[in-house]
Amino acid sequence: MKLQPILLIITIAMTAAACGKVGDLEPRTGNSLPPKAYGQMTAQTAAILSTASVQARPGRTDELLKRSDRREDDPFDVPPGEEPIAFNPEQPTQSTKPNPK
Repeated sequence: MKLQPILLIITIAMTAAACGKVGDLEPRTGNSLPPKAYGQMTAQTAAILSTASVQARPGRTDELLKRSDRREDDPFDVPPGEEPIAFNPEQPTQSTKPNPK
C-alpha cells in the first residue's frame, strides 16, 4: 500500500473543506445593500434578502387526505378490448366491480 496517494487524497479533501467562507454575508467593497423601500420599518440585511419568501417555498401540510370517502367507479377503467359505458348523468353509476367487503 502506497502512502503518497493516500496523503494526496487527504490533502485535496482538507483543501476543499477549507475553501468555504465562515461568516456573515457582506456586500463587496465599494457596494452597499439596497436602500430601504418606501414604508419599510427597518433596513434590509443580508439575512433578510437571502431568506426565501413564502411564495418561493410554500409551507407543506402533512395531512394529504381530508376525508376518507369511497371513490366512485371509473367508467373508463375497462379491460382491453371492451368499450367504456356511455355516461348518462340521469342514471346512477353501474358498478361492474365486486364490492370488497
